[in-house]
Amino acid sequence: MVLGGATIAVSANQCELAERTVWGAVKAYRQGGWPAVKVRHGHRPQGAGRALTPSREREVQRLIRDHVPDQLKMNYALWTRQAVGELIARRFEIHLAVRAVGEYLKRWGFTPQRPLKKAYEQNPAAVDQWVNEEYPKIAKAAKREGAEIQWGDETGLRSDDVRGRGYAPKGKTPVVRANANRQKLSVISTVTNKGQMRWKVFSGALNAKILIGFMKRLVHGREKRVFLILDNLRVHHSKEVKKWLEENEAKIAVFYLPSYSPELNPDELLNADLKQRVTRAAPPRTKMALTRTAIGALRSIQKQPDRVENYFGQKDVAYAA
Repeated sequence: MVLGGATIAVSANQCELAERTVWGAVKAYRQGGWPAVKVRHGHRPQGAGRALTPSREREVQRLIRDHVPDQLKMNYALWTRQAVGELIARRFEIHLAVRAVGEYLKRWGFTPQRPLKKAYEQNPAAVDQWVNEEYPKIAKAAKREGAEIQWGDETGLRSDDVRGRGYAPKGKTPVVRANANRQKLSVISTVTNKGQMRWKVFSGALNAKILIGFMKRLVHGREKRVFLILDNLRVHHSKEVKKWLEENEAKIAVFYLPSYSPELNPDELLNADLKQRVTRAAPPRTKMALTRTAIGALRSIQKQPDRVENYFGQKDVAYAA
């Protein structure tokens, strides 16, 4: 504008700049042309002014990746912003606000996630052996014999178990009325990586008689053997069950997962799916109503083989897909 004949005052007013800024630009132009008035960003260089040096940032990231807090003698179950802040304070005597710790975590690519639960008693070596050695042998044997691998598990349902969230006016927590006379129900089921599903609803705890009756249904009318994979529940190893399995060796073989390793069983995902469906329905007031709800949910899932097959896409059970 100045080069076109406008005054400094008019140019500054039209461009919403201070007059001294315009004077400075004109002076620079007269001395060095357009390169002299090239806009330079005034922000500080990336990383400048941070409390942690790059090397310290890398150290904190390594500690978070490789350890859980209690391994570093910190009284936290998970790496929260407070836990990371305490770690930084211990290591470097630098005290950061929780918000600042959150900015660091976001910058490093760490996100808040729901944890998977694993028992302290679990033997990692046994899990590794199962996934990489034992199960591949079972799969090869099943393929050779034409047997079907079924994964089995049991779960319980309660009439007063209500989960999920519901919309309500702000400050007005919704109330679900459940019958004080709690009703219970049990389910035993199996799934295959082809999307097949078998199940039985019963009352009370699982015992040898119920398990044997369920296994009889699994092998009924089949020409090829069933390879059934179960966890280490005591009833699965009972004398009655072992005797029946020996007498029916030509029809069925049972294999056992490593102890304390439910995450390796795809049927656990069916249990979670079933409970989510049942607990979303209105709380049943009678045992019959709970039974109807459970059977309806089981039949619905059974009619969706793709849904069942998708259980095997989860990380911990993908080895069985």
